[in-house]
Amino acid sequence: MPSLKLLKNRIKSVKSTQKITKAMKMVAAAKLRRAREAAEAARPYAEAMAKMIGGLRAGVVPGTPAPKLLIGNGREQVHLLVVATSDRGLCGAFNSSIVRAVRRRVRELLAEGKQVKLFFIGRKGYEQLHTEFGRLTLSRRTEVGRRKLAYADAEGVAAELVALFEEEEFDVATIVYNRFKSAISQVVTWQQLIPLAVVKEIEMPVTRPLPVIPYTYEPSEEDILQELLPKNIGVQVYKALLENAASEQGARMTAMDNATRNAGEMIKKLTLQYNRSRQAAITKELIEIISGAEAV
Repeated sequence: MPSLKLLKNRIKSVKSTQKITKAMKMVAAAKLRRAREAAEAARPYAEAMAKMIGGLRAGVVPGTPAPKLLIGNGREQVHLLVVATSDRGLCGAFNSSIVRAVRRRVRELLAEGKQVKLFFIGRKGYEQLHTEFGRLTLSRRTEVGRRKLAYADAEGVAAELVALFEEEEFDVATIVYNRFKSAISQVVTWQQLIPLAVVKEIEMPVTRPLPVIPYTYEPSEEDILQELLPKNIGVQVYKALLENAASEQGARMTAMDNATRNAGEMIKKLTLQYNRSRQAAITKELIEIISGAEAV
């Protein structure tokens, strides 16, 4: 049985840990509110932009010239997976859920005979995957948006992706991140960035031919798409990073709340054990005193 001093030190240590987890929960809750507002504000713009360019992608006639960022290079052999995780832990299953999904996807692509490369955003994804798939790492970035996530952070990632695509390092690029639903629910989401996936509308009974929406370009189609397509990649990456930031703070708040409650339960158990041990020691001393008195 542990000594009274050891039990007292353990109770003191758990109480100190409980104070830390409680403080971290409060900080995460404050950050979550701002991160959630930013993620929700970015969704309509990013989704509308993706839908618009997806409509352009669907309207391209096969065989006609079009930017490679829009239609691809005609190959799907080399896949680049952009793994967006956090730089810090203590956020529950936030990182491990993404890592499991990436590990499963890599194995599926390799089984299909595809070549896979990995682009890491955040330290935790690389730390958990580099032992098994380190040879597949093409690039990595850490401390993205450490102080405050800005569009410039996503723009830098997008510029590197475009440069790698122009150097023919990959054929298809897909980003994986956690989409924020609530503080206790985040959904692992895959989004193809290069080439842009065709937007699939909800299938409905068609009684007449669907109208073809005409697009008029000013100054020219090439100039507009050359400027718009890289920007769209930046916007989609920015949306993914904002979703990740909100999901990370929600997962951390939930994890720290659970840790605080668990610490409270452990303190109760240790206190009960301490009291029982203390009472047993007192009883033993009384018995020894009484036995000594009777012997005299």
